[in-house]
Amino acid sequence: METTLRGVGVSHGVAIGEVRHMGTAVLEPPAKQIPAEEAAREQGRARQAVDAVAADLMARGNLAGGEAQAVLEAQAMMAQDPELMADVERRIAVGSTAERAVYDAFAAYRELLAGAGEYLAGRVADLDDVRNRIVARLLGVPMPGVPDSDQPYVLVARDLAPADTALLDPTLVLGFVTEEGGPTSHSAILARALGVPAVVALPHAGELAEGTVIAVDGSTGEIFVNPAEEKKAELRAAAAERKAALAASSGPGATADGHKVPLLANVGGPADVPAAVEAGAEGVGLFRTEFLFLDDSKSAPSVEKQVQAYRQVLEAFPEGRVVVRVLDAGADKPLDFLTPADEPNPALGVRGLRTLLDHPEVLRAQLTALARAAEGLPVYLEVMAPMVADRADAKAFADACREAGLRAKFGAMVEIPSAALRARSILQEVEFLSLGTNDLAQYTFAADRQVGAVSRLQDPWQPALLDLVALAAEAAKAEGKSCGVCGEAASDPLLACVLTGLGVTSLSMGAASIPYVRATLAKYTMAQCERAAAAARASDSAEEARGAAQAVLSGE
Repeated sequence: METTLRGVGVSHGVAIGEVRHMGTAVLEPPAKQIPAEEAAREQGRARQAVDAVAADLMARGNLAGGEAQAVLEAQAMMAQDPELMADVERRIAVGSTAERAVYDAFAAYRELLAGAGEYLAGRVADLDDVRNRIVARLLGVPMPGVPDSDQPYVLVARDLAPADTALLDPTLVLGFVTEEGGPTSHSAILARALGVPAVVALPHAGELAEGTVIAVDGSTGEIFVNPAEEKKAELRAAAAERKAALAASSGPGATADGHKVPLLANVGGPADVPAAVEAGAEGVGLFRTEFLFLDDSKSAPSVEKQVQAYRQVLEAFPEGRVVVRVLDAGADKPLDFLTPADEPNPALGVRGLRTLLDHPEVLRAQLTALARAAEGLPVYLEVMAPMVADRADAKAFADACREAGLRAKFGAMVEIPSAALRARSILQEVEFLSLGTNDLAQYTFAADRQVGAVSRLQDPWQPALLDLVALAAEAAKAEGKSCGVCGEAASDPLLACVLTGLGVTSLSMGAASIPYVRATLAKYTMAQCERAAAAARASDSAEEARGAAQAVLSGE
């Protein structure tokens, strides 16, 4: 019998296939005491297992490239966290086996984070995956991971760790469904990069029986269990129609009546550039530079290494626009040489621009490298600071750019509600704004972007979030300056129309989403986009806002 379930659609497309569940490793090793003379040997085993898992994660990152590489390198750093390792060795010294010590040390850290309500509580899936990999290696059992199958299937899991998502084979994994996660979680971002249909935050996803045929609509978030042939045909026809529309759409982004909306790509480094170029990106709206710094958490990369990486991206878009975000360290991206280890709540502490202003030499080196990388190139370089709170922050960043001799536009990211509320003041110091809707939603609703239980508050259709976007866009228009969106909200084609109607001047997203957004924008006039935006803002919930915008654009 056909039934319909609803989660959160995070990656476009339709997948129809049999359910296969993610395999897990043995999670809890037996508790037994070892003699004191074996402690040194067990500590050595633990160190070897940790180093091997970290190396495996780094190797997976190198294979995956792009955004996935940065995510996996951060996970490798988690595996080798010195405080965790010290706790493991202390537990072994008082009689635990290596595997039990690892299990208990990670459990204590997990409980500490979850109990304190810290920002990193949202990374529990990453932490559990690292623990499982280390314990599995010590016990000599298979690693947790994607099921072994030579037939295509739909992967179902409680959550997907970055190490699994990054190396999914799209020829076998038709799509995936998870019980946890949200629209801006690592798994969602990587799914979009892979072009695999995905639905997250589906209650009781684990209860879908192995081998059950399901249809996954990554656009609507709907899951059809045991779909009838009619429903399958309907979904396939809709997918074919979307594919035809994508093929017919090319060129710069614009509404049906010719209002230009540049469509840019979010990239994590040179490895992401080919996909962006192939998708027809008109430039880069968010160049995340963290990937360079994650190679070594103990020191910053040299200016020469930075110049080489930046230039590869800049050269790919001759006469295009490339917006570079300077290092966004702290919170979920800790770096030993920059970020404090003892902050009670890193998300509300020293992160982003605050970190760089505390370490001006790191900011100066990065700005110098960017200036050198752009020399002799016709590219339109723009550089922006993350986590700008007020005019003082914006002025400090602009002053640092000028002191470094950077010939580029200086901008500020709007990720904190205060920046949206006082956008006009901030624009007295910088030349453009870029809305990071992922963090802006997180701080507006006090809802961690990695926690599935609060995913409804992370929905970028929330009217309160749209109000803040409108405030920033209106301020930029009044000052004669630009205001783009580089958060994941821009990857939703319908929402892209609403953002355009709110006055946003450019949209930046993962390369896989660009054709969908381009084709959808081209169907509607600017006036229709404005009416859809007004209808969405007049709503009281994300679901109502989406429905109201859809009704306007479909002429209902």
